[in-house]
Amino acid sequence: MAKAVRTTDAAGEGKGVVLRSAPGGPALRFIDTEGPLKPLVETYYLYRWDAREVEGVERVDVGQIRFMLKGEGVLLFPDGREEHSRPVMINAPGTAAARYRVEGPFHCFGVSLRPIGWRSLVRLPAHQVADRVIDGAEVFGPEVIALLAELRRLETLEEMIAAVEPFLQARRQSVPVSHLALAQAVREWSASETLDVQALYDAVPGMTPRQVMRLCNEYFGGSPTHLRRKFRALLAALRLYRGERAADVAAPFSDQSHMINEVKHYTGHTPTSLRERIDPVLAATLDKETFYMLPEAVPETLDPHDD
Repeated sequence: MAKAVRTTDAAGEGKGVVLRSAPGGPALRFIDTEGPLKPLVETYYLYRWDAREVEGVERVDVGQIRFMLKGEGVLLFPDGREEHSRPVMINAPGTAAARYRVEGPFHCFGVSLRPIGWRSLVRLPAHQVADRVIDGAEVFGPEVIALLAELRRLETLEEMIAAVEPFLQARRQSVPVSHLALAQAVREWSASETLDVQALYDAVPGMTPRQVMRLCNEYFGGSPTHLRRKFRALLAALRLYRGERAADVAAPFSDQSHMINEVKHYTGHTPTSLRERIDPVLAATLDKETFYMLPEAVPETLDPHDD
């Protein structure tokens, strides 16, 4: 099974986390964001797989900006729809796992967005573009294609981060103070054991349930009820991946069959494949817990504005 291991500068790859697989398999390296963009961007990553054809499963995730350095392909969504990749593509938080198929070699530089970052940088209601491939040039303009050309000439993840951060910094917009409070409430709620929807409403006293629902859709791609399902399933997947018994993991669900169906819906994997035949990219994101559980924002650096 592929494992995510931390490296240091002495290892010759720089700081960060590296996923290694069998020889000839994929390599994934990611670095957590530091500096002014930290409230908006969770992680930068560089994925390389030099196979002739690459297939995999993409679980539901936070919003992503992806620069296709090499390769092109399709995403296959659960409803049977196929959408072709774009040179720069944006993916909103999804509602179900999808499959992808790429003609390799496949190299991709990615930006994993926090919910606040989705609103600040992409500015599209997440629920309206969920389970779609968004053309990055339509959102960011032709400048992003010039940035892609620059990224394709670079070799290291550090170089790519240095190239993309000024581009993102120039496009950030402030968000209302109350929205920061909601994002913080959802983050804390996502880590709770019960994921009680009423508890989320109560955690944002300045908003009505209707307002909370609307903003959850816009920032997170789904209503509080949907987020409850998603967070519960992803936490179950993490526990299964770490070797816990399915019977124990099933406690928050109506029964074990319900747990299996929910985990498969959101990750594309069964308990058995999570342990034995897991997609290497999913393995990395489960090893790195902040990929599945919303990371802490740093709102004081966001220059927020009043509603």
